[in-house]
Amino acid sequence: MNFDKIIDRSGTNALKLEFRERLFGTNEVIPLWVADMDFKAPQEVVEAIRKRAAHPLYGYTNRDEEFFQRIVEWQKKRHRWHVSREWVEFMPGVVPTLIMAIQTFTNEGDKVVIQPPVYPPFFDVVKDHGRVIEENALLNTQKGYRMDFEHLDKITSSNDVKMLILCHPHNPVGRVWSREELTTLGAVCQKNNVLIVSDEIHADLVHGDQPHIPLASISPELAENTITCMAPSKTFNIAGLNTSYIIIPNEKLRKGMQKILQSSHLFTGNMFGAEALKAAYKDGEIWLDALLEYIRGNIDYVMDFAEENMPEVQIHKPEATYLMWLDFSAWGMSDAQLRKFMVEKAGLGLNYGPTFGSQGSNFQRLNVASSRKVIEKAMAQLLEARNQIAH
Repeated sequence: MNFDKIIDRSGTNALKLEFRERLFGTNEVIPLWVADMDFKAPQEVVEAIRKRAAHPLYGYTNRDEEFFQRIVEWQKKRHRWHVSREWVEFMPGVVPTLIMAIQTFTNEGDKVVIQPPVYPPFFDVVKDHGRVIEENALLNTQKGYRMDFEHLDKITSSNDVKMLILCHPHNPVGRVWSREELTTLGAVCQKNNVLIVSDEIHADLVHGDQPHIPLASISPELAENTITCMAPSKTFNIAGLNTSYIIIPNEKLRKGMQKILQSSHLFTGNMFGAEALKAAYKDGEIWLDALLEYIRGNIDYVMDFAEENMPEVQIHKPEATYLMWLDFSAWGMSDAQLRKFMVEKAGLGLNYGPTFGSQGSNFQRLNVASSRKVIEKAMAQLLEARNQIAH
């Protein structure tokens, strides 16, 4: 497990590289934007895919019982969540799952709550399907981001609000919501008859003492009002295999999701994704623990570098994910100026803050799931460019 090794991704059609010209107007930037990793997947996953690929028939394939049992076991050992096998259903991806949930449990014109700054597709899945976004913006405090429960209670009291999409852990701010926060959120939504769809794709990538607590694991009442979305894709760097799953204790909600999965003809999935999930959840823990240690080292490097060399750049240390949310407000630039500066002066391809909502103005999202040398080079380029404008 050599995470220091730089692996050349050119020639693989990797979005991280191929979209540089489209997003930044040039290929001459270090790409630290899209949320996948520059690390090789666990060898056990690679071998499982190779073994299946060695059989020359790639026709329609079903998932075996082991697929579901590995999910049940993973939730128990990593998150202390005792999941029944029948609660679990395959899904082709978390974002498609959000779309299917919106189509199944809301109607056109209904309002859906999201909590920006947040993963950009949350906006799209609501707007693109004729629903109305209701924002419950996170509060940015000195101690970090928190949810505005008073405002949430106010807006969900409206009969038009039917659903809340939770990002847990939160992308891009890196919060791991506490049991107390999740309990309060759940109580507000239950009181106001608002269904919760909880995107927990980053659940395995937690740092520090605050564990990830699946929302639906908190109480039977919350479990009945929650659709949980999870995947091995972020954890093991296998997003290209389009394999995720939902966990839904509520039979009525589960049947609703199964029905739209069938009617959308998306239930066959990816045979290599199924093998990858089984191998990752069976044998990937040692690799994952080593990965987390390495990512924490990268996070600490960025935090220390910024504090020493550019203390005006504000960063809340992420409690989870390999994503860092950098506040450049002190530089006094407009968003357009900051974007141009990052590309043309610093040579960096980061995520543009306003795509996460208006609350992302003056921010950029940095992906640190790369070799330490790449992160060191990126920060050195940022400092050099910053020093040029400072004089």
